[in-house]
Amino acid sequence: MSVFASWEVARRAAASQWIVLGAFCALGGAFFKAQIVDNESNRRSSDKNHLRNVSLEPPRGDILDRHDSVIAGNYTGYSIRLLATSVDSLRAVLGRLDALVPGDTVDAETIVRRWQAARYQPALVYASASFSAVSTLEEHRVSIPGLVIQREPRRRYPDSNAVAHLVGYVGEVGPDALQRNLFPGAQSGEIVGKQGLELEYDSLLRGHRGIRFVEVDVKQRMIRDAPSTASLPPTAGKIVRTTIDLNLQRFVDSMWRAEPYLTNKRGAIVAMTPDGQILAYASFPSYNPNDFIGRIDQDTWDAVNNDPNKPLINRVIRAAYPPASPFKLAIAAMALRRGYTMDSRMRDPCTGSYQYGNRQYKCWQAKGHGLLTLREAIAKSCDVFFYQLGQQLGADSILAAAHDLGFGERSGVDLDNEHAGTLLSSAKAYVNSKGVSTWGNGEVLNLAIGQGHHTETLMNMVSFYAALAGDGIKRTPRIIQGRAPIQTHDFKLTPNQLKDLRLAMEDVVNQGTATGNLAGEVGLKEYHIAGKTGSAQVTGQEQMGWFIAFAPADAPKIVVGIAVEEGIHGALVAKYPVRTIVRFLTGKSVKADFGTVTEDLQHTASDTGAPVVTPPAVKRP
Repeated sequence: MSVFASWEVARRAAASQWIVLGAFCALGGAFFKAQIVDNESNRRSSDKNHLRNVSLEPPRGDILDRHDSVIAGNYTGYSIRLLATSVDSLRAVLGRLDALVPGDTVDAETIVRRWQAARYQPALVYASASFSAVSTLEEHRVSIPGLVIQREPRRRYPDSNAVAHLVGYVGEVGPDALQRNLFPGAQSGEIVGKQGLELEYDSLLRGHRGIRFVEVDVKQRMIRDAPSTASLPPTAGKIVRTTIDLNLQRFVDSMWRAEPYLTNKRGAIVAMTPDGQILAYASFPSYNPNDFIGRIDQDTWDAVNNDPNKPLINRVIRAAYPPASPFKLAIAAMALRRGYTMDSRMRDPCTGSYQYGNRQYKCWQAKGHGLLTLREAIAKSCDVFFYQLGQQLGADSILAAAHDLGFGERSGVDLDNEHAGTLLSSAKAYVNSKGVSTWGNGEVLNLAIGQGHHTETLMNMVSFYAALAGDGIKRTPRIIQGRAPIQTHDFKLTPNQLKDLRLAMEDVVNQGTATGNLAGEVGLKEYHIAGKTGSAQVTGQEQMGWFIAFAPADAPKIVVGIAVEEGIHGALVAKYPVRTIVRFLTGKSVKADFGTVTEDLQHTASDTGAPVVTPPAVKRP
């Protein structure tokens, strides 16, 4: 039988048709699965091969003063990132970058770690590149595979050093902070707050990152943005409005830098309203927070961190000093609560010294003050009067009442890393801390004039005086508008007692230790300024000066305190808070100079205070 018989040909043709149809069905099914069923998966795989996502930094929220002037804002900067296929290729490209931009040192190990943590994303090289560096790299783009340059918002502090300790600075979040989740929601390479308001309110200011996709070739060279792929825009941070008066802040800063007495001095100055709204906040020496944007260069960091004056230390809330004579107002308040009046006199008049036990305790005025009332003793800052008053009150009573008035603790201001002062709870605690057998006879005398084992921060001292200027209730100071003040201590003083204390403090300015040539030069009586001078002895250092004042005395609107370290007396620094007060009340600048030093120059006591709190060097951000 022939294989080419018609019926055999038909059978084979039919079989071939089924085979071909089956093949087409199989291919069609495969194409359907690839194009329809697995489309999304295949598209993602394809995108993974030629698309890379680049994080978009959000603009941080502006920080504004009470009049909406900008304390911290943003400008457009440039970031430089690299895509790579391996560690070796990344290191090779980094070497080229280092050669092309010699002024900006590349931290190769950090960049490699970033790339290894997210291999399919571009690794950040420069967070804030200069325009000249960007231009140079654009010219050599062909020889730099994986180069990604994009415009991003960058932080700017228009008043630089004048606001440094208030606002802080920003920097890239570190691996340790990420591991400890100190900044919830932050990712590697993200910019976060490092100090001051930037840190305290980072969760509000930071915003949320966006994503941009770029298309690359097989050599990881960027071809173009991927317009067909949706990008996620960043969300800007929230605006934070403060209680700061930026004009007053600038005035305080320029005054400190211009004055011969203050130019090379360490210290701080704070101004606030009686209810705790902070108007000006400055620590000296300062630093430029703009230097920390992106990554601070090593030379600048070494200069700041190794400066013996420690400009990174915030002396408003992190340095504690013996409170000296400003603490006498607390002793006076304790006496008034015990039934004393402003007309109360001590048994022994001041003859320039006071015999207690086997030693003599001197008053700052060698010739003595005579027999004084409490009001007169405050005005003249008579040590002998307060030695005797301290004896009558007793050590344990003074310590307990001081804690009741809010001493020895944090003020509660809304800034990070505030330190507390040192104030023991009782004479027994003092004995235990010193490792001695008994309470020293002279300790209560030291305590009564603000010396001894007692230190306070400037912020806490100004908060105490703000309560005296207000209704006798101490409240937490605050920098952010809308933050409700928290009442922490009720001084339990009557309105008349508060008025009497203010009158005594007004006498300090008009006819007491702060007078000098001040009243005659600027006619201060019209401003009704009340204040208290002080000069504290600090172990291992020259004495430091205090002055805390408010005005008008009958209805205070502003409280200003200053603390200046080493080699300056309270009377000599009094003019600076006075100038700040007059500036705030009138908008004018005044000239006020002292011709004499009038207080606290000859203290001799068994314990002359504690050293300034000086934290260790800060790690490079």
